[in-house]
Amino acid sequence: MNFGPVTLVLIAVTVLVSWQAFEKPQLLGRLILWPPAIDRHKQYDRLITHGFVHADWQHLIFNMITLFFFGAGIERAFAPYIGPVGFLLFYVSAILVAILPTYLRHRHDPNYRSLGASGAVSAVLFASILINPWQLLLVLFIPMPAIVFGVCYIGYSIWMDKRGGDNINHSAHLWGAGYGMLFTVIMEPRIIGVFLDRLMSPSF
Repeated sequence: MNFGPVTLVLIAVTVLVSWQAFEKPQLLGRLILWPPAIDRHKQYDRLITHGFVHADWQHLIFNMITLFFFGAGIERAFAPYIGPVGFLLFYVSAILVAILPTYLRHRHDPNYRSLGASGAVSAVLFASILINPWQLLLVLFIPMPAIVFGVCYIGYSIWMDKRGGDNINHSAHLWGAGYGMLFTVIMEPRIIGVFLDRLMSPSF
C-alpha cells in the first residue's frame, strides 16, 4: 500500500491532540466546538480544532482507521490537481463546512457541544465512493460495495439526524459527505461521467 504522507500526518496530529485532550480536560474544553464561545468570545478556531479531539479512544480509532484506509487513495487521486497542500486544505475545509450548519443551528445553545473528525472523514470516504463506487468495504467484517454502503449511510444519517437523541452529530456526517463529492466534481467535472459509467458496470 502506498501510504499518503499528508494522511499520515493528519492521523498523527489527531491522535496526539486527542490523546492530550483525554488527559487534560481543560485542553478538551478549549478545543471542542462550544457555540457560545464562538458567538460571544470570537474563538473561531473552534470551528476547526473540534475536528482534532474525540470523545474517547473508540471514537478516535474508528475515525482514524477510516481515514487511514481511504485518505491515501484520495490524496493520490487529488495530487495531479491540487497537490499535497491542496489535499490538506480539502481536509481542513471539510471540518469547517461539515460543522457550520450545526453551529448556526446551536449558536445560542450553551448546552451544546460537538467534537470529532467524522465530518472530514465522511468527505474523504464519499470522495472515494464517487471515484470507485464498486470498491468493497468491510462493514462489521461483512464485504459491501461502497455505493451500497453510501446509500445506506446517507439514509441512516438523515433518519437519525431527524430523530436525534444519540449524541452523534449526524448533520456533520451528511454535510461532510456532500462536500467531499462536490469538491471532487468541481476539481474534475469529468468524474460524473466516470462515476455513471462505473456504476453501470459493476466490478469487484
